[in-house]
Amino acid sequence: MIINTIKQALLICLILQVGSAFFCAPAMAQQPVTTSEIGVGIGGANYKGEISPNYRFLNNQPAMTVFYRRDLSAPLTFKASFMGSHRIFDHKAFRDEAQDLPFHDHRDLDLKLSMAELSVAMEYNFLDYYKDTRQPHRVSPYFFLGAALLNYNHQLSQNGDVLEEFDNKFTVSIPFGVGVKYALSRHWNLGLEFGARKLFNDIIDYLDEGDGNATANRFDKDMYFYNGVSLSYTFYRINCPPVYKRKAGVLD
Repeated sequence: MIINTIKQALLICLILQVGSAFFCAPAMAQQPVTTSEIGVGIGGANYKGEISPNYRFLNNQPAMTVFYRRDLSAPLTFKASFMGSHRIFDHKAFRDEAQDLPFHDHRDLDLKLSMAELSVAMEYNFLDYYKDTRQPHRVSPYFFLGAALLNYNHQLSQNGDVLEEFDNKFTVSIPFGVGVKYALSRHWNLGLEFGARKLFNDIIDYLDEGDGNATANRFDKDMYFYNGVSLSYTFYRINCPPVYKRKAGVLD
C-alpha cells in the first residue's frame, strides 16, 4: 500500500514538472496588472464505481469548496482549492427502473463516506478573460488539469448496525474538467464548474478486487466528481515597470 502511494505521488510530480515546462514560459512575461481571487463555491459531490457504474446527477450530495486563483498570463491561471463533502449512500437509492445494478442486492449495505480534498490546478481560458480587466463584464469558458490529495473515511452498516469503520485514509487523484467564469463587475465573479477526479485505486467504495472481493472490477478504477457554482472577489495589483538605470559610458 505504501509503495503504491509513493508511485502515485511520483506520477503526480512528473505531471506537474512536464506541465511547468509549458506554463512557466508565458508567465515570465510580466503583465501591467496582476489579479488574484478568493472565492467560495457550493455544489454536489458524486461517485462512479461498482456501486454506481454511471454518473447520475440525482446522486449528488452537498459539497463545498474554497479556492484561491491567480492569473499567470492572458490564457493561464493557477488555482488552489479545498473541497469537502460528507455523504451517506443507501445502495438501493442508486437504483431505478432504468438501471439494473446487481451489486445493491448482493451487498445490501449502507456506506457512509466523508471526503476532504486539497488540489492545485492549471486553468486554460479560451477567451481573454484577464487581458483587459478594465472591462466590468467578461466571460470565458476554461479547461483545467491538476493534482489532488484526498483524505477520506468510510463506515459500513447494515440495518443500523455498524459493521466496519475506517478513518483518515489518503490517496491521490487527477482532477480535470471544464467550467465558465463570468465577471459580474470589476471585482465580483460568478463561476460554474464540472470536474472529475481519476483515482489510482478501487477502494473508495470499499470494494477492492485485491482483497479477494469477487464483485470488484480491477480494470475499472473508482472516480468521484464535483460540480457547482462559485462566487469570488478579485484583487488587482499594478505591476510597475523596472527602474531604468543608465549604464556608465566610456567617458564616465
